[in-house]
Amino acid sequence: MAKSEYRINARFDEIVREVEDGICGGSISATCEDASDFRLEGVRCAVRVYERYSWTGGNRVSLSVTFFGRDGDVRVSAIASGGSQAVFFKINTFGEEAFLEKLDEIMGRYK
Repeated sequence: MAKSEYRINARFDEIVREVEDGICGGSISATCEDASDFRLEGVRCAVRVYERYSWTGGNRVSLSVTFFGRDGDVRVSAIASGGSQAVFFKINTFGEEAFLEKLDEIMGRYK
């Protein structure tokens, strides 16, 4: 499992849309598997789960992304999983790391 976390100054809807467009547009096999959105007293939470095929690992990997905050102060937590073909421990994490690298590229625009 690989994880990245960010704190950015962005409009909430804009960053959710940019991540979705960037992840799904960054790989021919990437899809948004499901989504969930919450709002409570002006604070928002959006959860997205993406999946794609990893050519390097020969399997599918998933990326769960949680957005939390409000316009101007958004926290983003991303956790990639899958990608290993081992039974008791992970042999490779190439697919997971590549998924997070795509997200890092998108988040880099906000630094």
